[in-house]
Amino acid sequence: MPYKNKVAILGAGLTRFMRRALETPKELAFEAAKTALEAADLTIDDIDCVVSVTAPEAFDGVHMNGEYLADGSGAWGKPYMRTYVGGGSGVFGLITGWYHIASGHFDTCLVVAEEKMSPALPHPQGAFNAIYDQFTERPLGVNLLWIFALEMNRYMQTYGIPMETFARVAQKNKRNGLDHPSAQSGVAGDFEIEQIMASEVMAWPVQRLMVSPISDGGGAMVLASERFARRMSRPPVWIEGVGWNLDTSFWTNRDLYYPQYLEKAARMAYDMAGISDPKREIHVVEPYDPFAYKELHHLEGLMLADKGQAPRMLEEGFWDRDTETGIPASPSGGLLGVGNPIAAAGMMKCAEIYWQLQGEAGPRQVKREVRRGLAQAWGDLMQVGTVVVMGK
Repeated sequence: MPYKNKVAILGAGLTRFMRRALETPKELAFEAAKTALEAADLTIDDIDCVVSVTAPEAFDGVHMNGEYLADGSGAWGKPYMRTYVGGGSGVFGLITGWYHIASGHFDTCLVVAEEKMSPALPHPQGAFNAIYDQFTERPLGVNLLWIFALEMNRYMQTYGIPMETFARVAQKNKRNGLDHPSAQSGVAGDFEIEQIMASEVMAWPVQRLMVSPISDGGGAMVLASERFARRMSRPPVWIEGVGWNLDTSFWTNRDLYYPQYLEKAARMAYDMAGISDPKREIHVVEPYDPFAYKELHHLEGLMLADKGQAPRMLEEGFWDRDTETGIPASPSGGLLGVGNPIAAAGMMKCAEIYWQLQGEAGPRQVKREVRRGLAQAWGDLMQVGTVVVMGK
């Protein structure tokens, strides 16, 4: 074993995802942290160190956001680290907490993710153009919608995927989100395919009901060493593997039909977890789905489907929450059905796998037996893959 401690998850907590006019980012971090600590039957005095994750400062308009969030996250007088990789931040935060415990330096770690995007100045989309290369890409007026439209179009054209298939992803996740207590109002729902297909075209072929919303929210999880976890009354969930990968930021230099960055991250996590056949050894998955096509794109990058086959498997019900032979994908409702406060959205996916493995997902609990699950997020300039594998 290349690390000193086996790492357990003892509890998780989420705020409601919504647009908030009153609560500050600190208060969102506090609410999430408090809920996770209560779920773990611990207090902040039991925590040795704190990890905070938010997306880049421009997303929520707060300079030096890590320092600003420290006290709300419970880090007063404790070792503290803030980390972010854009949309991949929520899962990467759990990976960062894993390192703190696995290193042997700490017995407990509180990982807190927060995002308050609705009052951001400029609008998060307005911040993106400034991130890109000033000579080759920035003159194009880059924003996320039309870059993802290019990627979606490339994926569609490579495999001949019809728009109705992506609408089915949105329909599935929005229905799943109806059962999530954190779901943002108006995001979850029982939508017909025709409704989704008739929604506003934002940048062809991206349509409004196939895009996750701007959201505010927080999430937190409590990690512990095996030595500490064995003293607790409830059996923990274990982090069996972690993986990440950073591809080139020049999206013009990559073939966008396949997320190579994710395959490399997944292989790292699978190798650590001793997984040789992920299609058989992963029983529930929370892939990152800010756009409907990305769920299928990412399921292929995770090697849970062969290239170009995730859409066909969707049509066959393989990714449905009530499947007994397939792999339920986004049983939480995902970003399309719950909301997308960037870093907290990735944390929500980690929390969902934890709850599924503990049998505590309530009406979202999948029908098939689950012994191992995977949470994944994606971010930065379309090139970061972050993966966590958890098991009983």
